[in-house]
Amino acid sequence: MLVYGFSQGNKDMRDLLGGKGANLAEMTNLGLPVPPGFTITTHACRTYLETGQVPAELRDEVTKHLAHVETARGKRLGDPGDPLLVSVRSGAKFSMPGMMDTVLNIGLTDRSVRGLAEQAGDERFAWDSYRRLLQMFGKTVLGIDGAHFDDALDALKRDRGAPHDVDLDATALRELVTTYKQIVRAESGRDFPQDPREQLDAAIRAVFDSWNAPRAITYRRQERISADLGTAVNVVAMVFGNLGPDSGTGVAFTRDPASGARGVYGDYLANAQGEDVVAGIRNTVPLTELAQLDKVSYDELLDIMATLEGHYRDLCDIEFTIERGRLWMLQTRVGKRTAAAAFRIATQLVDEGLIAEDEALSRVDGHQLAQLMFPRFDERATRRAVAHGMNASPGAAVGRAVFDTATAVEWHATGEQVILVRRETTPDDLDGMIAARGILTSRGGKTSHAAVVARGMGKTCVCGVEALDIDVVRGRFTAPGGVEVAEGDVISIDGTTGDVFLGEVPVVDSPVVRYFEGELDPAAAQADELVRSVHRLMTVADARRRLGVRANADLPDDAARARAMGAAGIGLCRTEHMFLGERRRYVEALILAEDDAERAAALEELLPLQRADFEGLLAAMDGLPVTVRLLDPPLHEFLPDLTELSVRVSLAGERGEQDPRDQRLLRAVRRLHEQNPMMGLRGVRLGLVVPGLYALQVRAVAEAAAARERAGGDPRVEVMIPLVSTVQELELSREEAERTIAGVRERTGLTGPIPVGTMVELPRAALTAGAIARAADFFSFGTNDLTQTTWGFSRDDVEAAFFAAYLERGVFGVSPFESLDLAGVGRLVDLAVREGRAARPDLKLGVCGEHGGDPDSVHFFHDAGLDYVSCSAFRVPVARLEAGRAAVLADADAGSASR
Repeated sequence: MLVYGFSQGNKDMRDLLGGKGANLAEMTNLGLPVPPGFTITTHACRTYLETGQVPAELRDEVTKHLAHVETARGKRLGDPGDPLLVSVRSGAKFSMPGMMDTVLNIGLTDRSVRGLAEQAGDERFAWDSYRRLLQMFGKTVLGIDGAHFDDALDALKRDRGAPHDVDLDATALRELVTTYKQIVRAESGRDFPQDPREQLDAAIRAVFDSWNAPRAITYRRQERISADLGTAVNVVAMVFGNLGPDSGTGVAFTRDPASGARGVYGDYLANAQGEDVVAGIRNTVPLTELAQLDKVSYDELLDIMATLEGHYRDLCDIEFTIERGRLWMLQTRVGKRTAAAAFRIATQLVDEGLIAEDEALSRVDGHQLAQLMFPRFDERATRRAVAHGMNASPGAAVGRAVFDTATAVEWHATGEQVILVRRETTPDDLDGMIAARGILTSRGGKTSHAAVVARGMGKTCVCGVEALDIDVVRGRFTAPGGVEVAEGDVISIDGTTGDVFLGEVPVVDSPVVRYFEGELDPAAAQADELVRSVHRLMTVADARRRLGVRANADLPDDAARARAMGAAGIGLCRTEHMFLGERRRYVEALILAEDDAERAAALEELLPLQRADFEGLLAAMDGLPVTVRLLDPPLHEFLPDLTELSVRVSLAGERGEQDPRDQRLLRAVRRLHEQNPMMGLRGVRLGLVVPGLYALQVRAVAEAAAARERAGGDPRVEVMIPLVSTVQELELSREEAERTIAGVRERTGLTGPIPVGTMVELPRAALTAGAIARAADFFSFGTNDLTQTTWGFSRDDVEAAFFAAYLERGVFGVSPFESLDLAGVGRLVDLAVREGRAARPDLKLGVCGEHGGDPDSVHFFHDAGLDYVSCSAFRVPVARLEAGRAAVLADADAGSASR
């Protein structure tokens, strides 16, 4: 079955009916006032996209369901006297606001427009509906540049002295219809079809095609929505909000999508069709004003909103139309919200008894938490506010004003921070919105395209700043008082308050960061609702999670910050920094050593410095594990640049001032120079080739642990051998490490264990994990290098070279360095876990690449059976939250499977 009537579906059929169709069915089954209609399935769309042909049986199924709609409405599609009109709307499984196409008023023709006018008793309404159909059909179905229609409408309004389209009378709109038909003929080479069924079938195909429209593809990549899902198509009997002052259309939220506050939120526009609200072409009034315009409909709407929120147990986003005093529900969905609103609403619903704590945790995510940790404007700073608008999506954004998408993308590519300034945004502005730090518009409200898309992307947005006179063509806007801002001028926008400032406003840490760092007590009276909500859900996450969360930290201050953020140890201490700066001379001495005695002397000089570094880390993480990775990069990285050193030696030779040390150093640098150093003498290979180097580091680690024990502490240090590709490398390194540790025990009385493990960062290590595990106390997956070596490219080179093109062309859905490549790298991790644990059941497993703090990757690591993840200090709270969510969602899936 390719078509479902609304009474045949329900909200759990989103895969097949899309979100819009499933929820229209659910509202129908709840007995709410939904116009009759039907949904063409995502399966039909996928078949069309794969074959290029509409499924043969689809036409007959549409005909059958259309007959039911005609019966329900007492009208017939194409009837010249009393025509049925329908809308054709997209509806994917996941909300993609404005990214795909809609056509309203299907069924109007040169004959039926007169019948519609007679039945409605409103000639203006009929011609307004017809011009809308011509404009939408021309742009969506026939591919005509929408600017042709916009320009014609603007010219007519200027000619008639009409500020808005609602000010055009029936005569003007009839003239506009004639102009639009001429545009259709000139631009498409054909007349507008006068067969209503031809209109309907063409609109259905156009909505299918819009799944692969450039803006839809861009949005899916941004939101990580699979390209294989396809869209459903909803065919719904038209109800009209443009029938006069007792009609209108609006969007409502059961709670504020920006803050999460309870109340009546939304926008209403009298004498308008639904697209007018989200397009922002006319400024709406607050939903509360509907109480004065139509109290009966307002009260009914509030009752329906309460019903839907109770039924869905979540914030609902509702689209409705009032047709001459009768309320119709056109859509509902679980509403997009800001990160702050997500945390507040989740805990509110727990307090109201609608959901349990575990479900509340599942309704927020690490991406949202990361947004809450971004800085905000410093309230103490001197600021010059020039305008105020709608606080559509919170945050603090500073950047140079740009007035078109192309400039935003171009400047962003050069590293500029930009604010996209538009009268209103359209789906065609998506690339510019992605590139911008924030979005500023002079039109539209919290339900406009700019607001909805910005909230979904976590972008700062201020909408509806009516006081701004934006001149997109000249690239400037004028604020009250004659203040003018030109393209390139710096502005700051506050999406929390709606304020627009001239120049750069300083930013400060968010209260959520201050909470994680221990500066804000969530139980204190001054703690705001957001901090309390975050604290509650973090408490739930910590109680539910199985994965431990450690931090990547190299210095005592970093370790202390990570511990404050909730890290349960250090999963990766990189010892490279201990060889930089002034310590380079010790490395030079080590390289230039001509015998064992000179080499031993150089190592002895490094020993106390290394020991002091480790003592600081162990003190900061007392009682928690600290995994120390031995030196990983090639030694030449710590030596002078080959070209610079060559020039220096050459110039000295010309002056007769040769330095024997420089000459020796140059020979050593040339000897160590490699064409591909990241694949050469580094990691464990370095430890095996340079005598005493790893022994020095292990000795420093062990002696630091002994010193901590003598001070009454509880050091829990672990030694990690990097870049192992064969068990023999690990066995040789481990033997040396254990001999060194045993010597320290004998000299100092050290009692605590020092496990020795390895990083799994090469495909061969993952493929031979069973053998390597027999010589390892633990594995830590270095997913950065494992990604590089699996894919065969260097992150430093390829991200700038071709990643943008790969993302644009769909080779990557997301960078494999940002989110773990499950199909390739993930399979290697999973194999290594299974074979490693099979060989050694007590093998401890962790991950210390950047993926340890990526929300999506954390779920994979939980499912794979790792013991902990490790990430940067700032990402520790994100990893904690996602580890808890992973456990909750896994338990929920297991429960569903058992039922």
